[in-house]
Amino acid sequence: MEENKPYVSPQAEDQTDVLEDNGCSLVLYNDDVHTFDYVIKSLVDICRHTVEQAEQCAILVHCHGKCAVKHGSYTDLLPMHTALLNKQLTSEIIEN
Repeated sequence: MEENKPYVSPQAEDQTDVLEDNGCSLVLYNDDVHTFDYVIKSLVDICRHTVEQAEQCAILVHCHGKCAVKHGSYTDLLPMHTALLNKQLTSEIIEN
């Protein structure tokens, strides 16, 4: 071990990587245009939700105006965000 560098256990480095990698959320916003079925199908197809997860997210979006539908790294969430936008759904990636 070098004298100038502090010791960091490999386990601590792994934990740091997990925190950095999962530091974003994909948030879906409510609109007055799309049906529940459209939103549910989109979440199943794009975010790989189960039907039950997608239904719960759609209800939360409807009741609260928004819902974090997926958590992960920015790189992992970006294609899902783009796909939701392509389906005319309003979403954004936010840093946690």
